[in-house]
Amino acid sequence: MASTADIKNGVVLSIDGQLWNVIEFQHVKPGKGGAFVRTKLKNVVSGKTVDRTYNAGAKIEIENVDRRDFTYLYNDGEGYVFMDVADYDQLTVPAATVGEAANFLLENQQVQIALNNGNPLYVELPASVVLEITYTEPGLQGDRSSAGTKPATVETGYEIQVPLFLETGTRVKVDTRTGDYLGRVN
Repeated sequence: MASTADIKNGVVLSIDGQLWNVIEFQHVKPGKGGAFVRTKLKNVVSGKTVDRTYNAGAKIEIENVDRRDFTYLYNDGEGYVFMDVADYDQLTVPAATVGEAANFLLENQQVQIALNNGNPLYVELPASVVLEITYTEPGLQGDRSSAGTKPATVETGYEIQVPLFLETGTRVKVDTRTGDYLGRVN
């Protein structure tokens, strides 16, 4: 058992049999009363976010989470297969665990996977990835007060909004957290 003094960003807590990742924390020492710790927690499995407050010195249970580098190999229909960079072991991660990250996964891409007792918890992608546009309508310039956008399908099958001047075959940088277009890549 640990205490609230051990809470830091990225620590995984076990609360009521579920794993929660600490997104933010703040130690508060008011003028009156005892100190407390205000936290923002994200459920590792469902992604739900909650705010929770602990009295200073309260006992909490910290889970051991191992974040390791993996290379994405392929999708075998049942899940996504990754190879551990250190020992070349292969790990199949269910599609439900990969979640939205599947929209940005390319073969041989480097990712981090958080493991708890050998079970994959979530897949962490780089902040942005470079993808090629496989299909988009030709952009029509017209009377517009602001820059227009159009839908474009990238090589993973995911659809993003891009500026009108982009064409099929253009390589673009995409934010993996929001799915937003960040810019062209030469």
